[in-house]
Amino acid sequence: MHPGLLAAGLTNILGVLIFSRGFSNSLLNQLFPALFGNWGLVCIMLWGLAYLSVARSYRHVPALLGVFAVEKAVYVVSWLAWLVHRGASLPQIWQQDVLTALFYCLYGFLDLIFGVFFLNLMLKVLRSER
Repeated sequence: MHPGLLAAGLTNILGVLIFSRGFSNSLLNQLFPALFGNWGLVCIMLWGLAYLSVARSYRHVPALLGVFAVEKAVYVVSWLAWLVHRGASLPQIWQQDVLTALFYCLYGFLDLIFGVFFLNLMLKVLRSER
């Protein structure tokens, strides 16, 4: 089992459960409902399950690793856009709810790290096939 895929999967699944407080964190939902409403949070957990599902067989699905990298890039771009448009509200969010503020400070950075990981893993697998 690849530890990076395990980490990515658990980060998505446990991260959603922790930061959403078991889907009860309405502030998390309100700040970016298109992405982090409960439906979006369930989809993030599904991505986590997808990462876990290939943790043993990733060498056979390099294109899927590329899809994972693109998916992470979408979340990084969304994070950057959120920071540009709503980042000035972070001090108030910290006062309202530290966990939610921490989430909005970190999610894109973690997605960037995992996106680079997926891209590198895909390239490594493709090179090994030569």
